[in-house]
Amino acid sequence: MLEKQWQETMFAPGLKINDKKMIQIPEAIRILIPYKAGKPIEELAREKGITKIVKLASNENPLGPSPKAIEAIKQNLGELHRYTDPAAYGLVQAIANKIKKRPEQIVTCAGSDSLLQYIITAFSSEKDEIVTSEGTFIGWYVNANKYGRKSHYIPLKDYGFNLDEIASAINYRTKIIYLANPNNPTGSMFTKSEFEQFLKYVPDNVLIILDEAYTIYAESNPNYPNGLDYHLENLIVLRTLSKAYGLAGLRVGFAVAQEYLIKELYKVKLPFEPNYLAQAAAIAAMDDDEFLQKTIKQNEYSLGIMKKKFDELGIEYVPTYANFYLMLMPSEEFMIEFNQECLNRGLILRPVNSFGINNGIRINSGTNEETNFALGIIEQVFTSLQKKYKVKSKLTLFNKKKQTFNKVR
Repeated sequence: MLEKQWQETMFAPGLKINDKKMIQIPEAIRILIPYKAGKPIEELAREKGITKIVKLASNENPLGPSPKAIEAIKQNLGELHRYTDPAAYGLVQAIANKIKKRPEQIVTCAGSDSLLQYIITAFSSEKDEIVTSEGTFIGWYVNANKYGRKSHYIPLKDYGFNLDEIASAINYRTKIIYLANPNNPTGSMFTKSEFEQFLKYVPDNVLIILDEAYTIYAESNPNYPNGLDYHLENLIVLRTLSKAYGLAGLRVGFAVAQEYLIKELYKVKLPFEPNYLAQAAAIAAMDDDEFLQKTIKQNEYSLGIMKKKFDELGIEYVPTYANFYLMLMPSEEFMIEFNQECLNRGLILRPVNSFGINNGIRINSGTNEETNFALGIIEQVFTSLQKKYKVKSKLTLFNKKKQTFNKVR
């Protein structure tokens, strides 16, 4: 009798205690497509038994981590039994000194992905809406969908953010706008004039996220709108140490905003992130300007060689302001086979159909050896598939526009 009463109280009509599906999964989670990272080197080695593998899929620094960061990790290994400082005082001070902002305007987390979910949690509710672009960072899509936020996705314009259309999509329910500049996975950049014109149409009660994961590669361009130069009440700028600083494996990101926004983010973030070694390494890496300049120089050299080879082969690509190129294959079917044949030869690239660009495949800059290895495989595979799919090797109008654009750069 007691068991029957308990069942009637706890479960919907018709649901029995011994039903296999006892836990009801929320709809937003049930339909969620999880983030899928680039294929790990170890996984490909297991699958193919290949000894030489080059991974240019995840926009990592080909030079590795900063030597100063490595030394800092070695010096702090004996402190792993300690909880890290929840306020990350030393790291926040280092960032503040580097970017010339007050510490109260900065919060650090375990990578930009953490920051994105904290921002959604702190500044929106289920009834609020979000506006962003198609073909941008997949981590944003996963986080917005995970929290059940209704999103409006504006189509790309020439593989970049269409700021005019994003502004037009703002309505009374809009709470957050997500922008990435340069954009991942396309590498495109919107300019100062475009951004400042866009700002005129954004209400003060709509939060703008400006994700600048690749700003170090773009900030030398006089037309680049560095988010830290804009002192707005409704702007949060995101940065990461995963790319140029070479700390992807440690996960360190930070947000810069007005103090009242940072206070709210501290309320929702996990208390002990970034971890102890990550904080120590990040402080050291931010003090290694020599390594940073080597990284920028290597990136320019590697991408220059890639561009030359792509033009030679007639491979479509998007002009880039980041540390990668987005190659555009003739079709999604061609891209999928192209990727598989590259994998078979030991080259890991990143298909971006999950980002919304079905025929796109991304390649980041590498060392000289990695770049030459990759381009040799790309030439072999692309020319072979050209014959199979009967694709002519010729410059399209888009190619010609890209060449002109690159010369202007």
